[in-house]
Amino acid sequence: MSNQTKLSLPVLTSLVMGNMIGTGIFVLPASLAAFGSISIFSWIFTGMGSLFLALTFASLNSKIPKSGGPYAYCKEGYGDFIGFLVAYTYWISVWVATAAIAVASIAYLNVILGVPTVNPLLAFAIEVAAVWIFTLINIRGIREAGVVQFILTALKILPLLLITSVGLLKMNVHHFSQFNLMHQSNLSSFTGAATLTFWAFIGLETATIPAENARSSRDVYRATVFGTLLAALIYLISTIAIMGLIAPVDLKNSTSPFSDAGHLLFGCHTAIIIAICVMIAGFGTLNVCTMVQGQVPYAAARDGLFPTRFAGLSRFGTPKYSLIVSAILVSLLLILTVNATLLKQFNMLALLASLATLVTYFICAMAEIILLMRKSAEFNRYSLIKSLVIASLAGAYSIWMIVGAGEDTVFYGILLVFSSFPAYAWLVSKQRKLSAVA
Repeated sequence: MSNQTKLSLPVLTSLVMGNMIGTGIFVLPASLAAFGSISIFSWIFTGMGSLFLALTFASLNSKIPKSGGPYAYCKEGYGDFIGFLVAYTYWISVWVATAAIAVASIAYLNVILGVPTVNPLLAFAIEVAAVWIFTLINIRGIREAGVVQFILTALKILPLLLITSVGLLKMNVHHFSQFNLMHQSNLSSFTGAATLTFWAFIGLETATIPAENARSSRDVYRATVFGTLLAALIYLISTIAIMGLIAPVDLKNSTSPFSDAGHLLFGCHTAIIIAICVMIAGFGTLNVCTMVQGQVPYAAARDGLFPTRFAGLSRFGTPKYSLIVSAILVSLLLILTVNATLLKQFNMLALLASLATLVTYFICAMAEIILLMRKSAEFNRYSLIKSLVIASLAGAYSIWMIVGAGEDTVFYGILLVFSSFPAYAWLVSKQRKLSAVA
């Protein structure tokens, strides 16, 4: 692949921001309003914790500039089994998240169409169509997917920045006077708000996934750190702007805070514009997740830790089989959203996907420590201590967020991790049979 066709720094940064800034930011200010202005400090804390994670992933990529991101680092740090475990759980978490994002992407379709509700079968058809459109784009080429991502990220960030910048000029500072509205300790309220805000940072590792398709490991490093910082800044200032525009009692009952803010600032015709922005935000995240769910099993299969079919490439040099299998799994999972009874199970799966990502973050932070100690002679004392502190803080932050996910989610998450054991045993057994035949 020539340098001209590889992913540039702006495109890599758009992958990070595009994956992080999804549909959630359009409703989070309302959820956080129930906590009071203490949630602003939760954003700052979460941003700092996510920055430690971003620095850890950026450092890992500098040592191991291979596609697959978390999988590649854990295989190098721990060996084949943990590498497989991370690839297995992370891949599942991504295609489950892809299904959830497809659902969220068309949540505002009724506003655009001007109808009370959208027929569930029509919604399902649009969701599946979106999944396969972005799958075909990613099969066509990773550079093409990157260009599409850059455009989608710009389209969803610009309206956010417009409402935020104008809102900051017209906000009422008295709306921030109620610091803690939860009638519990400041620590409990702070933790609850931080748990909500963290979900907006999932995806910060995205630039490391297609590392071999980037122009340089330095670009991956910068994109990971800059993308996380820029997203954190957008989250913080947009939340401040919305809280300053809309009174707390109204904001916490809002189902579309950015639409309400747009109405206050620009009139009653902004609801459709905001709805379109939500769909664009969702589609941008959907495009990135599609790319990731193809790259991770491909990287593992290339090392013999996934079935060899997943290592197959299209004539465009993209992991066609991995992308198609993932899209089929996402499409099957979307069936759960058609029926209201099954939707509850789907929501639990989406939560489990987030937990699986957190487990991956923790394992990667520990892999960084292992690799640092293994190669400690290559670093001066200051650099080694700094990197060890950052990785330790990233690991501690991941554990804190895992605990905050709740007992039920952690329990089912453990079951998901345990399911990788028989899967690995089956894979090893199959490889031995193939070796015996050969």
